[in-house]
Amino acid sequence: MQTGNLINGEFVQAASGNTVTVFNPADDMPVAEVPDSGEGEIARAIDAASEAFPKWSATPAIERAGLLRRWAGFMLRDSERLAALMTAEQGKPLAEAEGEIKYAASFLTDAAAQAETLSGSVVPSPKQDMRITAIRQPVGVCAAITPWNFPSAMLARKLGPALASGCTMLAKPAHETPLSAIAMAELGVEAGLPKGVFNIVTCDAKLFSATIFGDRRVRKVSFTGSTPVGRTLMKQGAENLVRLSLELGGHAPFLIFEDADLDAAAEGLIVSKFRNAGQTCICPNRLYIQASVYDEAMDRLRKKIEKLKVGPGDVEGVQIGPLINDKAIKKVDRHIADAKQHGAEVLCGGERAKPQAKDRTLADRFYAPTLLSGLKPAMAMAKEETFGPVIAAAPFDTEAEAIGLANSTPYGLASYFYTRDHSRAIRVAEAIRAGIVGVNSGGVSTAQAPFGGVGLSGYGREGGPWALDEYTDVKYISTGVAER
Repeated sequence: MQTGNLINGEFVQAASGNTVTVFNPADDMPVAEVPDSGEGEIARAIDAASEAFPKWSATPAIERAGLLRRWAGFMLRDSERLAALMTAEQGKPLAEAEGEIKYAASFLTDAAAQAETLSGSVVPSPKQDMRITAIRQPVGVCAAITPWNFPSAMLARKLGPALASGCTMLAKPAHETPLSAIAMAELGVEAGLPKGVFNIVTCDAKLFSATIFGDRRVRKVSFTGSTPVGRTLMKQGAENLVRLSLELGGHAPFLIFEDADLDAAAEGLIVSKFRNAGQTCICPNRLYIQASVYDEAMDRLRKKIEKLKVGPGDVEGVQIGPLINDKAIKKVDRHIADAKQHGAEVLCGGERAKPQAKDRTLADRFYAPTLLSGLKPAMAMAKEETFGPVIAAAPFDTEAEAIGLANSTPYGLASYFYTRDHSRAIRVAEAIRAGIVGVNSGGVSTAQAPFGGVGLSGYGREGGPWALDEYTDVKYISTGVAER
């Protein structure tokens, strides 16, 4: 496969010759070298996207849609290869990685469908000699900054609607996981992607953001990452009034009411919390269970969590892979130690795992899936994303108390709750302040739905027709009509 930047249809190295090594987080073995690019490569990518924009934006939507569908088809064709590459650079289990490839491809096919139905409107005129129309046009050159935890899906979630709308794009993948993005770009070229329509540059994040926000041709930036970085990007974009989509940090609550199906709730928690070793922005960080069923629910959860297998993602049967780097596992250590100091009880896990692998020395980045009782508001994990396979629980008495606990942080990305009371389901779903609410469901991500948060979790939506709203401007056309 290619390991260079994709700029104007060609895979190229950095002019400086500098490279960065991508390592496997499971064993610290080098996977590949990618360019350590400079401002020149970023500027060239902007030039390429700018030059390609007039022709691409004028390309009929049905042709843009056809290219996206071909691209998605090639991803599905090569899903096993792409999954193995993702596991090597990111660490997640192979089954999860292959699921992500299929998920990423679905963003391209959904964007294709949206492209073919993107339309404006005719507005009733207040005057006999005037006709009013409103049309949707692409905003122009866009940039994407993507995270390491879902290196293919988060890129596809941004580039699909951008290209479907008629925009061109340059992207900077996370330095930990650039190979999945490059492999995806390579398939885009195979699908017939015109030169300059999509570009990838592997480089320093601060250099990338400074360069794109300093160029007036870049009219839209989509970012997935932390809230502090999101604030910085807002400040950088203010000078040129760049449109932003920000999918930022989360701190999801998971509520279990006394009338819930406890087995279904336990399974939903496993799905939502321990996917990707808890390294997702929408995974639950706080577990609240109604007091009357607290002990029973916790017992069922503990038994399920204890069965999860920890190890390298390329080992058959593994469900919890390594954390991405040393900083990540040290944060989990810190959160567990802090919780214990505040009186939390470890029901399972609570320490680093030591999986074995034949003929292979593993890195110390594996953590046993952990369930804690005694969650308190003063704990670090009650205020910060742990981003690891750890969850802490506390009981509640009333529905109003549960809603108050769910809304007790300034974040509002995802939330989950389980109940068999139909009226309660409606009340609680409407009362929780979050962009995404899972009702009796732990798996809420799909390409057709509007994904995004409120509060400190950012703004903008990705997925479905809402995604194309982010990449288009509405133009009002007033036409005078003369009498005969």
